[in-house]
Amino acid sequence: MAAQPAPKRSIRYREIADTLRDRIESGVFGAGQVLPSEAALSREFSASRVTIRKALELLRDDDLISSRQGAGWFVAVDPLRQSLGRLGTIEAQLNASKRTSERDIYGFGFTDAPEWVADILGSASVLEVRRRNLADGQPFARVTVWVPHEVGQHLSRAQVEASPFYEVLGAELGGATQTIGAAIISEGDAGLLDVPAGSPVLVCTRVTADVEGLPVLVSEHVFPAHLTEFVVDLPHVAGSMAASGLRLVEGA
Repeated sequence: MAAQPAPKRSIRYREIADTLRDRIESGVFGAGQVLPSEAALSREFSASRVTIRKALELLRDDDLISSRQGAGWFVAVDPLRQSLGRLGTIEAQLNASKRTSERDIYGFGFTDAPEWVADILGSASVLEVRRRNLADGQPFARVTVWVPHEVGQHLSRAQVEASPFYEVLGAELGGATQTIGAAIISEGDAGLLDVPAGSPVLVCTRVTADVEGLPVLVSEHVFPAHLTEFVVDLPHVAGSMAASGLRLVEGA
C-alpha cells in the first residue's frame, strides 16, 4: 500500500499575517494607526521576532501596512498634504481630504503664559487651550493655543469645542508666520497620539496677527511624521534654488 502524503503544514508567519490582516480589514487597527511593537506581537503570538518580521513584511508587500524609522509599523495611509500657501485650520484640511475631523479638548483655562509666548503676545496672562485632533477616529495632532487674557475672556469651552479658534476669536485676522521643525515626541504626546516613545514628529509653531499686525494667537501643533506632509508652491525660479524662508538651525 502506497504511503499517504504528509498533511500540508501551515506556515506560522502566514497565519500571523492573516490574523493581523483581519484586524486591519475589520477596523480594529484604523488607517494610520501604529501597530503593536514587534516585541509585543512576538509575546502575543508566542513567535520569534524573525517570524513576526516576515508576517509584517508580507502585509507590507500587500500595501496594507508601512514602516518608518523610529515610528514602527503602521496601517498604510496617504499622509495629509497641508498647503502652506494660505492660512487654514486642521479641520479644513482634513475635510478637504474627505476625512472625518474631530476635536478633543482636554485643557481649558487662564494661566501664566510660557515666557516665549508672553514675549510674542505681550501678555503674561493667557487663555490656554489644549486639544487633540482626530482624523477618521484616530489621533492626528496635539495642539496648544494661547491667546491674551483680554482676547480670550469672552470665549467659553463650549465655543472652542465646537469651532476652530479662527471662527470664534472675534478679531479680523491679517496673516500668520509658521515655523516647522523636526523633533522626537515627548512621553506625554506619545500617549496622547498613540505612537511609540521616540517617534519622529513635526512641530509647527504659528503666530497669527490681526489686520494691524498685532499678534493675537500663538499655537503649537505636533504631528506624527508619518501622518502629514507640508507643501509649498514655488512658482518662480530666482538666483538661488533654495526655498524662500529656509533657515539653517545650528546645533548646540
